[in-house]
Amino acid sequence: MHSDHERGAGVHTLPMTIEYGRTMTITPTAVETDHGLVLIDVGPAGAVDGIRTHLRSLGYDLEDVWLVVLTHHDGDHAGGLSDLLEAVDAVVATHREEAPFVTGERAPIKGDGDRYPPVEVDIELADGVRIPTLAGPMEIVATPGHAPGHCSLYFPEGNLLLAGDALVADGSEPLAGPKPEFTPDMDCALESVARLAALEIDHVVCHHGGYVDRGSETIREIAERRAD
Repeated sequence: MHSDHERGAGVHTLPMTIEYGRTMTITPTAVETDHGLVLIDVGPAGAVDGIRTHLRSLGYDLEDVWLVVLTHHDGDHAGGLSDLLEAVDAVVATHREEAPFVTGERAPIKGDGDRYPPVEVDIELADGVRIPTLAGPMEIVATPGHAPGHCSLYFPEGNLLLAGDALVADGSEPLAGPKPEFTPDMDCALESVARLAALEIDHVVCHHGGYVDRGSETIREIAERRAD
């Protein structure tokens, strides 16, 4: 990402350009812990090589990933998970509302019925769960709307938010709310934006758009503008 003071030590974005229906840039994120790395989202099938290359440049191997946290089950976040698990013995965690989509009990909400290989979920997360990291506690914040159990990750010690798809940064605005065309429950998603606005946030990483030097004030404006 950028220099340490800008993002809090221990959090590394892994941006890559992929083909997923169209060419897009995605931003999985690696978080350092005492046990190794937590990977936030994987990307679609084919993303694992890019993750491996990024981690090597940081002095890590793919095998250092011990936990994968999925913000939600969409294919551009979870599609490469089975590939990753062939290479590493990692624990998989996602919100309990997302688990059935990841395990194959339910078909993904979006997409044309074409699904990625199902993967077992080891830990079902709930709002408020905290995972210890070298960047301080990483808190699960339930931000449903874009997906039923979508969650974002918040680092209160660094005022850093990993938004998943609850916010996006790949449009004309530096930071914007979720895209309506990909968000089944927009009302719920905007309530989630308002919830994020109540946190002390100085900077945000979006899966679509990467690192943004914006925070609570901009998020509040998004929530208020959409509420009008």
